[in-house]
Amino acid sequence: MEPVAITDAGDGRVADYLGLRDPRHRQRLEGDEFFIAEGVNVIERLVASDYSLRSILITPRRYERMEALLHRVTCPVYIADRDVLAQVAGFDLHRGAVASANRAAQHTLDDVIRTSRTIAVLEGLNDPENLGAIARSARALGVDALVLDPTCADPFYRRTVRVSMGEILFLPVVRSTAWRSDLQRLADAGFRMLALTPAATATSIHDIERTTDDRVALLLGAEGPGLSNVTLSGSEPVRIPLRTDVDSLNVGHAAAIAFALLVTS
Repeated sequence: MEPVAITDAGDGRVADYLGLRDPRHRQRLEGDEFFIAEGVNVIERLVASDYSLRSILITPRRYERMEALLHRVTCPVYIADRDVLAQVAGFDLHRGAVASANRAAQHTLDDVIRTSRTIAVLEGLNDPENLGAIARSARALGVDALVLDPTCADPFYRRTVRVSMGEILFLPVVRSTAWRSDLQRLADAGFRMLALTPAATATSIHDIERTTDDRVALLLGAEGPGLSNVTLSGSEPVRIPLRTDVDSLNVGHAAAIAFALLVTS
């Protein structure tokens, strides 16, 4: 589609992109309707996904790089100088490219149980960047789906999608509304519930044996508090061996290590 020039930050056609750094405003504006993808590489992944694009807003310089791709999309493509883009977004968006896309119908836990062999189950992850990093590793290393507890960050928040490099758009994501019973449903469906923890009493991840028929749910908690006692009580505690003078790993790094060891073993 031929691009349209935007010269006024108040132009209603780019209202999807207003105040990108204001989480409360973004939550009110986006709701469960749409999300924002930021950066050339992420937008390329968005275009390759099944999500329906609403529009793309881009600087002239970024348009030159993406021209071939943008001629294939059917949504409106808007071009704005960098200062206009900064006025719309509320900050200097140095990546120079953002896109808006409709959210898809949510996956269900039944979908995950039916189709998955390895899943990541996340509790209390309220840091969008950690969630994005986990999604990127999960996609790269063969995890089939993500299951989030009710308190986890929005998996389609701009920073989450950006840090995942758009790979979260290719993963089934389930938001649990009944955490304890959903964990039990996974266990009843035959998933081996492995809870990642730095506790010295936990089994070393190197000692976990997995056969080709095993179904595994790897449980990960937030930085600091980790997994709740309720979640730990219904699972097998597993640790990544560390030097004794190191307390723990960043949850995103720990997840990548665990995925590599468990999914490919």
